[in-house]
Amino acid sequence: MAIQHRPEIMDLQPYRPGKPIADVKREYGLTHVVKLASNENPLGYSEKVGEAIRQALDHLSLYPDGNCTELKDALAAKFGLKPSQILPSGGSDEMVDMISKAYVNHGDEVIVADVTFPRYISTAKMMGGTPVVVPLKDFTYDLDSIYQAITDKTKLIWLCNPNNPTGTMFGEKKLLEFLDKVPGHIMVIYDEAYNEYVTRDDYPREAYKLIDRYPNVLVMRTFSKIYGLAALRVGYTMANEEIITALNKIRNPFNVSSVAQMAAIAALSDQDFVSKAYALNKEGKEYIYRAFDEMGITYAPSEANHIFFNCQYDTQEIFSEMQKRGIIIRPMFDTYARVSIGTMEENQLFIRTLKEVFIVLEAKKEAACGCDCCTCK
Repeated sequence: MAIQHRPEIMDLQPYRPGKPIADVKREYGLTHVVKLASNENPLGYSEKVGEAIRQALDHLSLYPDGNCTELKDALAAKFGLKPSQILPSGGSDEMVDMISKAYVNHGDEVIVADVTFPRYISTAKMMGGTPVVVPLKDFTYDLDSIYQAITDKTKLIWLCNPNNPTGTMFGEKKLLEFLDKVPGHIMVIYDEAYNEYVTRDDYPREAYKLIDRYPNVLVMRTFSKIYGLAALRVGYTMANEEIITALNKIRNPFNVSSVAQMAAIAALSDQDFVSKAYALNKEGKEYIYRAFDEMGITYAPSEANHIFFNCQYDTQEIFSEMQKRGIIIRPMFDTYARVSIGTMEENQLFIRTLKEVFIVLEAKKEAACGCDCCTCK
């Protein structure tokens, strides 16, 4: 008789990350491939981070500081919080799992958006929770509808702002109005992984201060995006001490490596690098917007380092044709895809390649029809 897994994971699907560059090179015999699929920083990481990593290599035989003391101290100093209000994790992914493990009981309802980071739903199901899925409105979180979805079974509400994959955001006024209405026994997780890329003035830039005003709010951030430390897997959550204590009880020992801790501390000290990454992203975003407008491509206005767009053809077909030409983007659903903003050279190559693929697919469409009608033209 086969060993049976928990029934809660029966319908779960493994997370599918962006396709690795090496895989595409092997599959298509390419020597140069540009990956614009996983929202990575095209500038890499700070020189200060590189030096910190070189120093950390001398300590690989030792276990890391399981408490992340120095990293907590650095974050506490940056945000004006107490170290006991901060909990580093192995990227935001680990924290998403930890929150569900610590707080979701069988039958609890967890409110999520329909197009957002998929781990919110899968971790809820993993613990026997019931996802309550609320559609986006104009590709943006609909806080009014999320509030209306609250029942006496609601345990958690996930908010991703700016949202992944759409890049859209809601402002501080809407967030505060929403939090004022949500009952205090319902946890609201505010995931702002892309906060450093936001250009709009109405964004809640100091959301971490909300944890004192709203004891039911957790604020999540990461070093994977603008700091360029995606491979090291280090994020952090800010919340009241009671919540941090509960999460600490189920945290894996030594969950953040010494290399990651030292790199994160160094990254915090180099805000010039952050400014350069912000400027490059803003310039690249505006370039892609102009190109999309000229091509008649619709897209969601992004406040992140990626753009969610309607590629007009089946997203998997676009994905495949782009890969053949050495460009990896992220297929989403139907005719929608997501492209990460790269260097200007990478952005220009993406647009040239997309135009080429459109010509190829349009020719295929006309050939398949075999007529001279205006619909095909």
